[in-house]
Amino acid sequence: MNILIVFNHPYEGSYCNSLLNAVQKGLQLASHTTDLIHLDREQFNPVMSAQDLRAFRDRKPVDCQVINYQERLQNADHLIFIFPIWWELMPALMKGFIDKVIFPGLAYDYSNASNTRMKPLLKNIKGVTVITTMNTPGFIYRWFFGNAIQRALIRGTFWKLGYKNRKWISFNRVKMVSQEKREEWLQKLEKQFSRL
Repeated sequence: MNILIVFNHPYEGSYCNSLLNAVQKGLQLASHTTDLIHLDREQFNPVMSAQDLRAFRDRKPVDCQVINYQERLQNADHLIFIFPIWWELMPALMKGFIDKVIFPGLAYDYSNASNTRMKPLLKNIKGVTVITTMNTPGFIYRWFFGNAIQRALIRGTFWKLGYKNRKWISFNRVKMVSQEKREEWLQKLEKQFSRL
C-alpha cells in the first residue's frame, strides 16, 4: 500500500516526532511505501488568500505546494495525519492543509448544483487515521470540550468525503505520564502499523 503521512509539529524533540518514527518503522516492517508531508519543514503557508479562494471556487489551485500535495493524495491508498492538539484544536498548519488541499474537483464534488451533498472523488483512498497528542485527560476533552477533533475531522471532513475506514488514536496527558508509559505507547503503535 502507498501511505501518505501528513505531519505537523515544529519541534524535532516532540513526542509527535517519536510517534511519527514509530508509525514509519511499523509501516516499513509491513513493506508499505510511505510518503511524508512534513508541513513545518516544508514551510507550508496555511493562510487562505483571496487568490486561493478564487482558485477554490474555480477548482484550479494556484499554490505550487497545494498542487504538489494534491498529486500525492492521488497516489495514496491510506492517509495518516499526526499532530498535537493545542487549545482543543489542530495547529494552524494542519488546519490550513485541510482548508487549502482538500479541494473541490480533486477530493470531492457536489452531487448537483442545487444541494451541498458531497460526492467523493479520491476513490483510491481506502482509509484515514488521525494520531494526536494532548495534555488534557481524554474524558475532559470528550465531555467538557466536546471532542472537537472527533467532530471536525472524523465525523466531519472525512465522513463527508465518504471514507468509511476512519480511526482516531489519541495519546492523552503526554507530559504527565512516565517515560516508561510513553515507550510502551510507541511500541504498541509500531506494532499496530506493522499490521496495517
